[in-house]
Amino acid sequence: MTVVTDTSVVLNLCLIGQQELLRLLYGRILAPTMVVVEFQRLAAEDARFQGLAFPEFIEKAAPLKLLPALTASSRLDAGEVAALSLAVERQADAVLMDEQAGRAAAASLGLRTIGLLGILRDAKEQSLVPAVAPLLDRLEHEAGFWISASLREVVLHAVGEIS
Repeated sequence: MTVVTDTSVVLNLCLIGQQELLRLLYGRILAPTMVVVEFQRLAAEDARFQGLAFPEFIEKAAPLKLLPALTASSRLDAGEVAALSLAVERQADAVLMDEQAGRAAAASLGLRTIGLLGILRDAKEQSLVPAVAPLLDRLEHEAGFWISASLREVVLHAVGEIS
């Protein structure tokens, strides 16, 4: 399986020390150069992410060209445009992305998306993490990652941590 990652997914997984899940769940992970640059900028400038290093096992790649339909959108940032363009170009199996505008753009391109919560759900289903709730707590408190109460309940129910 080949996946392309956007910045927020890998950044937040690194923050909670779960970046290895990417390697364990997916065969080949690609990140556009712009995503690496965004990651490094946030790791240098944002106190929450200080000192984080971009995972070496993620392959860095630049799309040959950015899709014009994406560059025209004011709702997508540079990393999302590069990730979606690279995913189309490399015929990736999925894009790792949380942002709503990026997920909508991916759907319009026929791309499957997997968000951070989906990664944690899959990790629990494959017994790669013992529990998802403590990881959600860390994401909310340490990363400022917003999860609605109803979505949290859906995820925890799906992984059998609440009934």
